[in-house]
Amino acid sequence: MSAAQLLPGINQQKVKTNRLDMAYLLSGAGNIPIVLVHGNCSSSLFFQDFMLALAGTGRYQVYAPDMRGYGDSETLPVDATRGMRDYSDDLYSLVQALGLSSFHLLGWSLGGNIVMQYAIDHPETLRSLTLQAPSSPFGFGGTKGAEGTPVWPDFAGSGGGTVNPDFVQRIAQGDRGNEQNSPRTVLNTFYFKPPFRAPADREEIYLTGLLSTKVTPGNYPGDMTPSNNWPGVAPGRQGVNNALSPKYMNQADFANIDPKVPVLWLRGANDQIVSDTSFFDLGFLGQLGAVPDWPGAEVYPPQPMVTQTRTVLSLYQANGGQYREVVLPDCGHSPHIEKLGTVYELVHSFLLSSDERYE
Repeated sequence: MSAAQLLPGINQQKVKTNRLDMAYLLSGAGNIPIVLVHGNCSSSLFFQDFMLALAGTGRYQVYAPDMRGYGDSETLPVDATRGMRDYSDDLYSLVQALGLSSFHLLGWSLGGNIVMQYAIDHPETLRSLTLQAPSSPFGFGGTKGAEGTPVWPDFAGSGGGTVNPDFVQRIAQGDRGNEQNSPRTVLNTFYFKPPFRAPADREEIYLTGLLSTKVTPGNYPGDMTPSNNWPGVAPGRQGVNNALSPKYMNQADFANIDPKVPVLWLRGANDQIVSDTSFFDLGFLGQLGAVPDWPGAEVYPPQPMVTQTRTVLSLYQANGGQYREVVLPDCGHSPHIEKLGTVYELVHSFLLSSDERYE
């Protein structure tokens, strides 16, 4: 990362944890820590304006790490058979190295599943949990129904083989163009709800963060296994998209964590990546006719991602937890960018109310 990618008031630091070398952004001089975890095909660079908004209160010290295989952190392979646990263990090693014993935690997209796993593993360290556009607790692709029932025994339709190979190649090549599968086009079409477009300088920063994704066999998108079940690809054993597969990731246990921390769930009403009609879900694409030989809605319906998340959070609430769902109108997959002021107010208010337990 060059210094030109950092906004005034943001510093990058690096630390060697007991698992890997991690880079993170830091802002704010407050005494209450909050950690922000980015999503897939992104990095800490996507959080800078949101970090500055939180830091401006004088209340928070804001950390945004690059997870393994992204940004400037060490590129180590992801053992997909552990689901989100490689990432959760990395996050724990980071907060231990930084001396953070009690903190707020926010995760966006893939980061939402990382922080849910962290909450399952280390709930006693958390002051609150914010989930922004998280993937389903039952994985991305390959399930149906509110309870996350597997479509096929081999979870075909999920994992590393479901990603557009042209998009993957363009990331590897550092493509900054405007063609259909160029990262810039995907950013402006799917990360945000058109016609929203970030200012030119921010767009270049976000594109740099997206292109920091490490295309390696053990990272993005991961390997695949041929399948006799539609759509012909099943999960492999390495890489981030396999770690998101329901073959390895099931976070239903989130409903049982103890102690229970307050949860805020934020999502855009027009999210095309994580929704009950996701343009990245092969079940929905098959229904649209974009993937041939779809076996039909009775066999392979679109995955109800939002409904599945609500199912787990409702069980969490039934078990004594608290959660609030906020749907932001005219907003896509990146509320903290598209609706910065609104999301800042929502999160700051939520953190204040959560901190009342500690004051």
